[in-house]
Amino acid sequence: MKNILLLGSGGRECALAWKISQSPLCNNFYIAPGNAGTSEYGKNLLIAVNDFAAIKEACLQYRIHILIPGPEEPLVNGIYDFFQNDPQLKHIVVAGPSKAGAQLEGSKAFSKQFMQRHGIPTAAYQEFTKETFEKGVAFIKRSEPPFVIKADGLAAGKGVVIAQNTIEALKAFRAMVMNEQFGAASKKVIIEQFLQGVELSVFILTDGKNYVLLPEAKDYKRISEGDTGPNTGGMGAISPVPIADEVFMRKVVEKVINPTVHGLVKENIVYKGFIFFGLISVDGEPYVIEYNCRMGDPETEVVIPRISNDLVEMIIKMGEGKLNEVILDTDERAACTVMLVSEGYPDKYAKHKVMTGMDNISNSYLFHAGTTKIDHETVTNGGRVLAVTSFGKTMQDALDMSYQNAEKIQYQGKRYRKDIGWEFKQ
Repeated sequence: MKNILLLGSGGRECALAWKISQSPLCNNFYIAPGNAGTSEYGKNLLIAVNDFAAIKEACLQYRIHILIPGPEEPLVNGIYDFFQNDPQLKHIVVAGPSKAGAQLEGSKAFSKQFMQRHGIPTAAYQEFTKETFEKGVAFIKRSEPPFVIKADGLAAGKGVVIAQNTIEALKAFRAMVMNEQFGAASKKVIIEQFLQGVELSVFILTDGKNYVLLPEAKDYKRISEGDTGPNTGGMGAISPVPIADEVFMRKVVEKVINPTVHGLVKENIVYKGFIFFGLISVDGEPYVIEYNCRMGDPETEVVIPRISNDLVEMIIKMGEGKLNEVILDTDERAACTVMLVSEGYPDKYAKHKVMTGMDNISNSYLFHAGTTKIDHETVTNGGRVLAVTSFGKTMQDALDMSYQNAEKIQYQGKRYRKDIGWEFKQ
């Protein structure tokens, strides 16, 4: 029996909490800081995900055996190393990479260089800084649009601009590099070739040598129907993804996953945890758009429900270096999630709108994201408020159920996309 601490407060963490709480191996379960939904599965602790001193204190107080960081920030900031270097904490299994491993997400330049070193297919690119700004301008002017312009560091999912023409590209490039739009994150900027194709997300859990391939997913980033409007943290997701057939996934394993895991071993980078491969299929060939060092959101809300295995048992095996002993058992049904958001998101939005109707939901799971409790009432507390996840024999069946239940939930300013999975509908 294990005492477990999960870090984070979003829909991803709520889905993980739901799954972890079902394990007979889970004894006492804590979520820091959590949200109104996670409090149904364990005890919320008012601790920020980057407050390592407070996290240490909680781990000692509650005799934690397993720490699961949900978001990327504590991983990029080195929470694995913090635990490994502390005699009081080093016995705790941390389900996440070392600071060096988290650079796969923490630095776009590092990840592109890593892919080049290990022959992993990705878009051609160049990197620029304030000192090489004029070279960047010249590079944009002599290249063919569209352009993909990325801040090197973490920018809360907003550090990527797809510019359709040279003027847009120059404006975005100047804003990032010269005007420090994303602070330290955009001191270095990547300009890369635009790849045309279908995007999808693939996930593994690795012990640094062995890995388990988890169900794939596709999320929908734009705020409005038809994939229009500004990017968000994700408006919905589907799993499985129709294009991810056996032939394509074999290519993903051979050309992307195996070289990534072998590359980490070869470079002596400690990596025990989830790897998220943001891929694009270009004429049936996989290219890596980005790595993340944790599970995706809202992809977790469709991937985790499809896993029949005990997640706690899998993480214990990860800690022991024995993931080769795990055979994944996957629910073959389609899972879809629809994200309810606040009016105004991804720009300014109001908080603390009272939510009702959640008791009327049937045949769907509700994974809370931006929610909290005030005077025993559940209220909105973020841009992305709630994920409504359903199963179905087909993707359309699952979506119909999620939309049916999304209608029952009420709060002032509720918004959601009504076309999740649009490109795969018959």
